Amino acid sequence: MEGMELVSFQIIASVGAAKSMYMEAMKAAQEFDFEKAEKLIEDAEEMFLKGHEAHASLIQKEAGGEPVNPTMLLMHAEDQLMACETCKQMAEQQIIIFKKFQSLEK
Repeated sequence: MEGMELVSFQIIASVGAAKSMYMEAMKAAQEFDFEKAEKLIEDAEEMFLKGHEAHASLIQKEAGGEPVNPTMLLMHAEDQLMACETCKQMAEQQIIIFKKFQSLEK
């Protein structure tokens, strides 16, 4: 495997792992385990960044004059990247909401 396939799979693997961590962070927040939730967000961000960097390499390639031909695999990778970004924002908001919720319970 090389070229576009490799980059696509790098994106998919990285953001897939990050998305799982964001989902786990939401669950931790629901259990009021904010330390765990915030650590998961931090770890997920590192994985998300790896996927984002792989995607950016394709943008730089095209900006340098080398066309990038989209494939179904690349479109799937980009879809996963965007879904992960949404999941990240939801996880961050859910932590805020559950912190407020916990403070109201006291």
